[in-house]
Amino acid sequence: MQEEQAIRQLVADWQEATAAGDLNRLLSLMAEDVVFLAAGQPPMRGRDAFAKAFHEAMERFAIASECRVEELRVAGDWAYCWNHLRVTMTPRGAGAVMRRSGDTLTVLRKEDGGWVITRDANLLSGE
Repeated sequence: MQEEQAIRQLVADWQEATAAGDLNRLLSLMAEDVVFLAAGQPPMRGRDAFAKAFHEAMERFAIASECRVEELRVAGDWAYCWNHLRVTMTPRGAGAVMRRSGDTLTVLRKEDGGWVITRDANLLSGE
């Protein structure tokens, strides 16, 4: 149960750091070899690729999200978490607010006593 609580806290920390634009905090929540998968996009491999994409997104949008954990399982130093996610991206300049929602499946690994994201598949689509 303690491990599940730590992962739920990681999910909450991710949302808070995203909303705050705190890239350093986000990078601390992921493995160096992290891979993000999104439909219609090539895999985003590694922290550097994430940092570049996040920086570009934060220049254009304020991001808020709501997340509901649907399923969470821990097996030793590995875990997975299925979430339902709703994201609102508000342009910093002119433009329409974008809303996306859907499911994500995240694989986590325990490193140095804490959990980090190692793989994430994002199935969000426009609302």
